[in-house]
Amino acid sequence: MESSLFLRILLFPVIFVFSKTLSTLVFANSFSFRSIPTRTRSKPIDPAGWPDRFPAKEHCSKCGLCETSFVSNVTDACAFLGPGMARIDEMESIVHGRRRNLDDMVWSKKMSRSSSAGAEEEARFGVVQQPIRLAKGNDMDNAQWTGVVTSIALAMLESEQVDAVICIANTDRDNGDTSWASSEPIVARTAEEVLRGRGVKPALAPSLRVLDEIQDDPSIRRLLFCGVGCAVQAFRAIQSDLTNLEQVYVLGTNCADNSPTVEAAQNFIQEGVKMDASTVKGYEFMQDFKVHVKTADSYVTKPYFTLPGTIADSSIAMSCRACFDYTNALADVVVGYMGAPLEANARMDGSFQTLTVRNERGAQMVQTAVDSSRLILGEVATGKGSHEQLAVATITSDALVASMVNQTVPKVGMPGWMGELMAFGMRQFGPKGLNFARYSIDYHVLRNYLHILDTWGQERADSSIPQYSRYIVDYYKEIDTEFAMLISAIEAKKR
Repeated sequence: MESSLFLRILLFPVIFVFSKTLSTLVFANSFSFRSIPTRTRSKPIDPAGWPDRFPAKEHCSKCGLCETSFVSNVTDACAFLGPGMARIDEMESIVHGRRRNLDDMVWSKKMSRSSSAGAEEEARFGVVQQPIRLAKGNDMDNAQWTGVVTSIALAMLESEQVDAVICIANTDRDNGDTSWASSEPIVARTAEEVLRGRGVKPALAPSLRVLDEIQDDPSIRRLLFCGVGCAVQAFRAIQSDLTNLEQVYVLGTNCADNSPTVEAAQNFIQEGVKMDASTVKGYEFMQDFKVHVKTADSYVTKPYFTLPGTIADSSIAMSCRACFDYTNALADVVVGYMGAPLEANARMDGSFQTLTVRNERGAQMVQTAVDSSRLILGEVATGKGSHEQLAVATITSDALVASMVNQTVPKVGMPGWMGELMAFGMRQFGPKGLNFARYSIDYHVLRNYLHILDTWGQERADSSIPQYSRYIVDYYKEIDTEFAMLISAIEAKKR
């Protein structure tokens, strides 16, 4: 979740804080894939063996690559093996024609690493062709939000710019209903099939499981792939091996903190939010510091701070704790919510999301959706408020971090009234809009760096993160003694 899943901030009770080439090879708007010899097909790994029989073991994000004959590419394609997400630094040039500008990192106290930076700051958000915009889907029934992703996918298919769309659909139940938590990848050829993909999927989903189906179908020449960052990275790594394809578009979503399994997502609702999971249609961790839960006939919100700290470990996949691509750097266009405003008492299905257009293909996709009246564009996204102190406060009170340094994680959260007061204070005085996004990105980078430092050691931790993440880690080490002490405590465990 980022959303798409996403237990973004599971805090246990905390003190109240208000202030504390390949450069010549460019994936152009139209291009032909290189000619390669016939590929020897490898035997897929049985998904029943996940995660132990998969190369990345417990850090496997279940992207689906290893469940296809493309498993032979896993060493170079997987976001959690070898250099991992550090590969993003070079892959950006291949996909977008250039790397992100790392010199415009925005901080509250010093506006950038060098010159002034606008709302389209690239160091955190990735390559940006135009300012990040707000957007809503137009008249999209039964969407979890307003249907921005679905609207773009429908527009591309209906305009015949693509032959098929890879997306994650809800799994059909025997009674004709669909499961909000379970999912399956599909190759959608009709609008009806695309509509099956509505809604955020809260658990890891094997988007790439259908790669062999794409490779074996000569009628699919133009493809739209929808996915989260780790799946997009793996897809980009094998994209040129899909020899039938003449044109590829990638529609990404911001994503953080998915549950490892359907059962874990359901358990979060049952044990964390204290609701009957069978009634839930979807949930999200929102900018108002509350979990928003949609049911068939109600809409429930619950402050993060009331959640039991112990629910975090079972609810957040190990792969998500080792992820440094919250913003989906290699997609052509990205949909998310963390940089969008959220009014008091607002619902997911009435709120704006953000659009990050990275290249001409992304711009084409958005324009197609606008021209078909499926997408409504809002204003340029803006932000205000300091984000650094809140990022550090979240880290130092985070349940997963506490476990790393052998601190006690409480089994109960704050009382409801106190959690509501905390959430109100955060909304009033905390970062908003793009600055909330900066807070969320920084928090996840810092937490996840501590995780891989604890799990893999310093050498691998430092060699498997993108450069922008290194800048963030180094900055907080310099400005905050508490974060530096957490690093020291984890390093001391390794000696």
